[in-house]
Amino acid sequence: MKTLLACVASLALALPGVAAAQGFPTKPIRIVVTYPAGGGADLMARLVAPKMSEALGQPVVVENKPGASGQIGAADVAHSAPDGYTLMLDASSYSVNPSLYAKLPYEPAKAFKPLAVLALFPNVLVVTPSFAVRDVKELIAMAKAKPGTIAFASSGNGSAQHLSGELFRQKTGVDITHVPYKGGGPAMNDVMGGQVPIFFANMASSLPQIKAGKLRPLAITGAKRSAALPEIPTMAEAGVPGYEVYEWNALFVPAATPPEVVAKLAEAIAKATQSPEFRERVTSLGGELTGYGPAQAERFVRDQTQLWGKVVREGNIKVE
Repeated sequence: MKTLLACVASLALALPGVAAAQGFPTKPIRIVVTYPAGGGADLMARLVAPKMSEALGQPVVVENKPGASGQIGAADVAHSAPDGYTLMLDASSYSVNPSLYAKLPYEPAKAFKPLAVLALFPNVLVVTPSFAVRDVKELIAMAKAKPGTIAFASSGNGSAQHLSGELFRQKTGVDITHVPYKGGGPAMNDVMGGQVPIFFANMASSLPQIKAGKLRPLAITGAKRSAALPEIPTMAEAGVPGYEVYEWNALFVPAATPPEVVAKLAEAIAKATQSPEFRERVTSLGGELTGYGPAQAERFVRDQTQLWGKVVREGNIKVE
């Protein structure tokens, strides 16, 4: 009898949550973007939000809460009600921050549940057009012949461009010098101008400069060639096996969000990312669609966190 009563009590407690999930959503949904308006993460949110709204029958609004490499927006979502009405769209820094910062205002492994990885964006290794190397093997040979004399630019300590360069250094054993800038724009300008010869550039922002001949691409950092630059080899093809780097955007919810709500959101995101408009825009930016739902996204984010944790530790990377 005690067991039966306990089961009845548990069922009674669960029913309101199930009922709420079945009626979900009944009001607008908020996507908190952890980076400023106009950037890559913001673009992904504004591409996916209208299509999610169509699928869910409720408005999906985008709200930018930038700052501290995504920590401000992430803390807001981590402490919000786990009811499916507040989502977070973050970038690849999500998987770097736990290793880069001694203390975060949330516990990434416990605070969030990934819903989907929207797209992967490989970087592209570019050099100043006048730089005297024609491919990655020549670059490695020059760097080994002149240790410490060749520099690569990045958009700042701990940035995706910095970590791309650090992983290259660790994979090849070369001694190249990191030159951090306050943003990708100034870094790219100095590479085009010849002040610093190497840059692991964001694909979308560097494509116009590559096509204009202001930057010379040597390799793509993804596992396969990019449709945007099909003639450029991958880093593995160019002579650095095991090198694979992406910038990426993913959607998350607070970890305690009911499974039924997670499933509804994941289904809406899948429909949104399968739309021709979303697919065409991502492809035009040099991105790759993943189709990663909650389970695959969770594995991917975990693997990325382990990868960058190792790179940060071995490179003794610090942020100010």
